[in-house]
Amino acid sequence: MNIPPVVSPGEWTAARDELLVEEKAHTRARDALAAKRRRMPWMVVETEYAFEGPDGPATLLDMFEGRRQLIVYRFFFEPGVAGWPEHGCPGCSFGADQVAHLAHLNARDTTLAYVSRAPQEDIEPYKERMGWSVPWYTLTDDFDADFGVGEWHGTNAFIREGDDIFRTYFVDARGDEAMGSTWAYLDITALGRQEEWEDSPEGYPQTPPYQWWNLHDEYGAAKT
Repeated sequence: MNIPPVVSPGEWTAARDELLVEEKAHTRARDALAAKRRRMPWMVVETEYAFEGPDGPATLLDMFEGRRQLIVYRFFFEPGVAGWPEHGCPGCSFGADQVAHLAHLNARDTTLAYVSRAPQEDIEPYKERMGWSVPWYTLTDDFDADFGVGEWHGTNAFIREGDDIFRTYFVDARGDEAMGSTWAYLDITALGRQEEWEDSPEGYPQTPPYQWWNLHDEYGAAKT
């Protein structure tokens, strides 16, 4: 290996401080980009899509589980995928292993779900084997083709106003690499992290940072 220079502690700190200037600029640019996402126009979802869930037929509205926002990842687990039916797409599976505890997303009124062409009798054993808890639905119509994930993976974000559903964002390809952390998911939603420091449109829900965070098994207790 052609390694970088080996330096003294003082020189290392100086180099770190120099890089930190660029890293802070990157963080601010990332926050500004997320603010632009929160101002993206919404697209009404007019089609009543149908899915199969672990408890039977489901609609896109059902997938919100009563929450205001929904993030849907198209997971390639179906006939034709290498390794079927013992395992799904290695990249999708790698991503699923990165997903943070869902209670934190749920606490921000947001649900994460997967969709695939695989039947539920294949999805459930694979979820159990891998230790995943993300709700996972079977595609039965053109939802994947209509939302840019017919032949590729991708993540769509939706919001609802009552029973009306709107598409608010979409990311795929290397953009999906960042998915997994609670912050990465919230940053692609219409409402964002919902914290007071964010640059969001007037009237968006916001609370102080830190104060809404909780242990993942104590969110319900905090409300009672």
